[in-house]
Amino acid sequence: MRLVIIRHGDPDYVHDSLTEKGWKEAELLADRISKLDVTAFYCSPLGRAKDTASLTLKKMNREAIELPWLQEFQGKIRKKLKVMNCWDRLPSEWTENKDYYDYDKWYKTRLMQSKNVEKEYKMVCKNLDELLARHGYEHTGNHFKVTNSNHDTIVLFCHFGVESVMLSHIFSCSPMILWHNFVALPTSVTTLITEEREEGTAVFRCQQFGDISHLYAGGEEPSFAARYCECFSDSERH
Repeated sequence: MRLVIIRHGDPDYVHDSLTEKGWKEAELLADRISKLDVTAFYCSPLGRAKDTASLTLKKMNREAIELPWLQEFQGKIRKKLKVMNCWDRLPSEWTENKDYYDYDKWYKTRLMQSKNVEKEYKMVCKNLDELLARHGYEHTGNHFKVTNSNHDTIVLFCHFGVESVMLSHIFSCSPMILWHNFVALPTSVTTLITEEREEGTAVFRCQQFGDISHLYAGGEEPSFAARYCECFSDSERH
């Protein structure tokens, strides 16, 4: 089975939609995805993901199933009197604590326990497992039991934060590494493919992460969204 995870286009967060650039990115993405033989489409309920998906779905005359848990990851932390996203932390807040690099310990740290991170993480993981099981792959420990071996392609339109959560669960690693050491730019395509080298047992392997070749093919520069300043003295986002 092929699992394709797509981040939405360049976002207009104020209106929960896409910028003019984001719509152009979504158009180039539609040209790429429409060439695939897609078994099922799933989409976040948020506007920027639905708008991104809309051009692909229109081009293919298809519909997507909306899944509430595919919205941007809702894990929050509390620092003093402020409540904020758990997945945008400065290096000084986590890199010196080895527990943040551990699949079973990262959400048990004091900061992550300050609000709802563990609950939200386990909710997304549970729903992902149920989705994959419906498509023939039951999550068992660190691998998948194959109940219906297939060559299906399923496509998920969502967000970088929740994408990292899903990948961390599939690969049994902490999402902190994915949130902070990887970046999936707008309309990027991440592709996982199952390998069943032993009958009845499968693992997912990442063939592509954050691929934006469709943008380069269309002469469109990638968006800076999700990135931060390359050098501290730069004027870009800090």
